[in-house]
Amino acid sequence: MELVPLRPCFGVEIRGTALVDVAASDKAYRSVRAAFEEHSVLLFRDQEITDDLQAAFSRAFGPLERVKVGSEGAGTFYSRLHNIAADGSLVPETHRQALAARANQLWHTDSSFKKTAALASVLSARVVPRHGGDTELTSTRAAWSRLSPAMHSRLRDAVVTHAYAYSRDQVDPELMTASEREALPPVRWRMTWRNPVNGRIALYIASHAYAVEGLGDAEARALLDELIAVATRPEYTYQHRWQTGDVLMWDNRATMHRGRAWPQDEPRSMVRTTISAVETDGLAEVRPD
Repeated sequence: MELVPLRPCFGVEIRGTALVDVAASDKAYRSVRAAFEEHSVLLFRDQEITDDLQAAFSRAFGPLERVKVGSEGAGTFYSRLHNIAADGSLVPETHRQALAARANQLWHTDSSFKKTAALASVLSARVVPRHGGDTELTSTRAAWSRLSPAMHSRLRDAVVTHAYAYSRDQVDPELMTASEREALPPVRWRMTWRNPVNGRIALYIASHAYAVEGLGDAEARALLDELIAVATRPEYTYQHRWQTGDVLMWDNRATMHRGRAWPQDEPRSMVRTTISAVETDGLAEVRPD
């Protein structure tokens, strides 16, 4: 297996090992898992991807999360991110799927708003537009390392509240229904997540985060905005230009990501599976209580 760096401080392309190898071989899984723990973002190119293969690969890393209420693919393991209607036409910019895509252009961490946090996400490219639709990623582990010792002391045990409604309301207050808000109440997490394999600490923040215990609303949001800005400066990010058959996997404990816009007269279809974190992934330390 060959590892080709995507950025100096995080991310590698995996060559010589495919998704099907990881799904079928414990040896291949252990090699890829070690790369995941060390590099946070993995890229596989030219995969003959199917839903079943993506699920089998993802399950090697842990239990699969069910897609939340209100999302395309709700109740299944497959979050379907696209702008294609059932009849094959493209949805208008005011359609729920188009608004959700716009909300995903905020820097975020998948499932930080859920009672069970996510270890990782696996995103596969099924239909790619000719222009745009890239995905940007950044390492919140590297961002933590750039902060001062004084900031480390201030943030290490800070407790942050996350809510899906907070990020969606920034795009359209009507994007979430009352039943969705009830199903996804706010949750609390510590602001940092220590990797139990290598001991490295990462910021655990996202556009879903809006409150910091002990701070007023304005001060908390200013702090979170500052930390996201520090983490996502262009020189520290990786922008992935998709090709059909690409699969990206990222560590939600140690990264943030966002989608980028594309012309709405071009189709784009992606499928995401999300792997829930378990105790051996360091959940105990990120829980506030």
